[in-house]
Amino acid sequence: MTCLVQMEPSIGHCVSLLVERFRELAKTGQTFDMRHWMQCYAFDVIGLITLDKRFGFLDAGQDQGGLLPAVDAYFMYATHVGVYHEMHPILIRLLSFLPTSGMIHLQNFAVEQVNHGKALLDAGYRMDDAFLVRLLRMHAQNPEKMSLNDVITYCGENVGAGSHTTSISIAAIMYHLLNAPIVYVTLREEIDLATSQGRISSSISYQEAQKLPYLQACTKEAIRVHPVTGLPMMRVVPKGGMTLCGRYFPKGVERWFDSDERVSLMERNLFSFGAGTRTCIGKNISLIEISKLVPELIRRFDFKLANPEIELKTVNRWFVQQKNVLCRVHLR
Repeated sequence: MTCLVQMEPSIGHCVSLLVERFRELAKTGQTFDMRHWMQCYAFDVIGLITLDKRFGFLDAGQDQGGLLPAVDAYFMYATHVGVYHEMHPILIRLLSFLPTSGMIHLQNFAVEQVNHGKALLDAGYRMDDAFLVRLLRMHAQNPEKMSLNDVITYCGENVGAGSHTTSISIAAIMYHLLNAPIVYVTLREEIDLATSQGRISSSISYQEAQKLPYLQACTKEAIRVHPVTGLPMMRVVPKGGMTLCGRYFPKGVERWFDSDERVSLMERNLFSFGAGTRTCIGKNISLIEISKLVPELIRRFDFKLANPEIELKTVNRWFVQQKNVLCRVHLR
């Protein structure tokens, strides 16, 4: 985690850009898709962290270089061959002849970026300690242990998986906050109080965000209710809580304000990022992105769902993606 915290300035830069985009949307009053902007944010962050450059999603407000459809197509493929795995050896050969397929497009993009980064390093160009730079140094020291193909694979996976997971999680947090006005107001009060007391800076740090208990509870509850991967089981506790098999389950965010022992047990059994040796390797990066962005948005803007009466739609292609989280935003 110490190494990842060094990447905070890169994440903070993308937070500032997204804040500017929302200021523009607040002035025009137009409706926007929250999930789309969270994806723009996540793509540019993962670009800086992995390749030492942003992709430009936050500048353009839209896909750049066909990456979004390529990643979506890749996960559609992975979803189906993950179930019908015997089809993979056949389909992968066919797809290799289709340069426009999602998998091949993503692979070609990774090859191009790695080769470009390697050429810059070989020419003596100074680059920050992005993921690519660290991998290329490992490759130079021991090419048998870390081949160039390994570098390409890891960078491609970072871009492919790192953008969707984080954007889905942040969109889930924002959507459920907007659907629970009392929780939304309580979180805002916590953030405003911390700001007035000087406990959080003008650009909120990860460490500062960790000391906001209600923010952390909202984050845990949102990713519990809407985990990024798989088929989510029903996790809604009715008003007043419920007793199941002799154990009482409180409703909503308040479940995370139990005894320290109980909360620790719940956290160990929160599988939103996997568990044990199968824990998502990007978990801590994602949590930093979430912790820096969400409180910044809540303290600077007033968000509302454009159509609160419409139930949220999701598409499960390995990642459970929200569709049309339409919102409006106003400056506070």
